[in-house]
Amino acid sequence: DGGPTPSGHRTPAVIVTLPVGGIDEMTVRANYWMMEQVLAAGAHGILLVHMREEGAARAFVQASRYPHAPKADGIGEGLRGSGGQGLAAEMWGISASEYIKKADPWPLNPDGELLLGFKPEDRAALEALDQTMAVPGIGMVEWGPADMSMSYGVPRDPNGNYPQMVTDARNRILEVAKREGVVFSAVGTNGDNIIDRIDREQILFHFANEEAARVGRRHTGRVMPY
Repeated sequence: DGGPTPSGHRTPAVIVTLPVGGIDEMTVRANYWMMEQVLAAGAHGILLVHMREEGAARAFVQASRYPHAPKADGIGEGLRGSGGQGLAAEMWGISASEYIKKADPWPLNPDGELLLGFKPEDRAALEALDQTMAVPGIGMVEWGPADMSMSYGVPRDPNGNYPQMVTDARNRILEVAKREGVVFSAVGTNGDNIIDRIDREQILFHFANEEAARVGRRHTGRVMPY
């Protein structure tokens, strides 16, 4: 229903937030079927909230790959099975055999076209950040200011004004993302702050509205076919 897009793509990029958290490896493994089913429905990426443990991040990547995918240090053999690629391939507008080749996490696989990300949105997640964000196959991180505030016992400010400890958490996530080459999803990006975030933070994913995307494209010189 959402395509073709004005840019010529068959559908918009669909990133699905799973209804389970990455609180530990056992939880992710017990719910690996969610990753399998979401990807079989044709999603282009997955976001896992409350990522608190390196083992959980590794299990997340493993569950999103096929068994024949190129090996990666610390990532077990992929858990996706055959039979679920038909609808996904149709949604992507390619053959099933081509889908199986492309449906692998970027940047672990430079030719992969799946985006796996997580949200470190509490104090426990922040403490594990150096380990979780270094896991091969993690391509995006999105900070969660509201949940992070709650974790610190601070009420959410509807105007987006957060105490220093929460701002420090955001800066820490951005710092590690830059170091690991992970795309930072800057929640709250709009037409007024997009240029500053592009110039100062260098990596950006999240757009709150079309105006932010328009201003950002104009600033970076990116040309769209419309």
